[in-house]
Amino acid sequence: MREGTGFSAGACALRPAGAAPIVNWKGVEKYNRAWLIGFSGAVLSLVLFAWLARQVLAGATHDFDLAVRGAIHSWASPRLTYAMRGVTELGAPAFLVTLGVILAWRLARAGRRRAAVVLVIAACGSEALDQVLKLVFHRQRPEPFFGYALPLSYSFPSGHSIASACFYGVVAAIVTVRMKSRWRKAAIWTVAALLALAVGFSRVYLGVHYPSDVIAGYLAAVIWVAAVRAGYEYWTRRTGAR
Repeated sequence: MREGTGFSAGACALRPAGAAPIVNWKGVEKYNRAWLIGFSGAVLSLVLFAWLARQVLAGATHDFDLAVRGAIHSWASPRLTYAMRGVTELGAPAFLVTLGVILAWRLARAGRRRAAVVLVIAACGSEALDQVLKLVFHRQRPEPFFGYALPLSYSFPSGHSIASACFYGVVAAIVTVRMKSRWRKAAIWTVAALLALAVGFSRVYLGVHYPSDVIAGYLAAVIWVAAVRAGYEYWTRRTGAR
């Protein structure tokens, strides 16, 4: 049997060699619907990212960025600042690399090697994508708050937002693929989404990113995860054919 990673969706039931294929039409319909939703989301995210990038380059997001930064900064308190310094580390490369290595090792040990490979590709690819986009747009970072150290890289898009959305989203897909309880699936996906959103919020709160950087990071994450899923589907079909 094929190993599930959270990205695959088989459509045919197991059958003896030489027997006529028994098609699970309900599975086919579910797979096609999921694929259509994912593809539509990726296309929409690509269009929105292109539009947002154009607005950023034209300086049209200036008022929006300042207004949101000011509103979030008005909530500042010592306790919240302390919490945000910790939350932002959940999207830091050092933390995600360490956690990713541990999870990939555990998946491989459990016989889920494909899931481990997908996780590594999604995580490493999101970091590479972020670095390329930063070099393309060359947006300078805003002035940080609370004396927080300003990263040396460019601002657009937010690397923490891309990395956290990709990493926690793919982990949620891998964890829930074998679950039957919809409530447990919903709970895990909710936690993954909240983690990614909290990381993005912390970047704006600490002043090291504009809100438009964070939004662009999430859009880029959707595009990259969709690409990883498409690549995984192609890979499983090729290996299955052989």
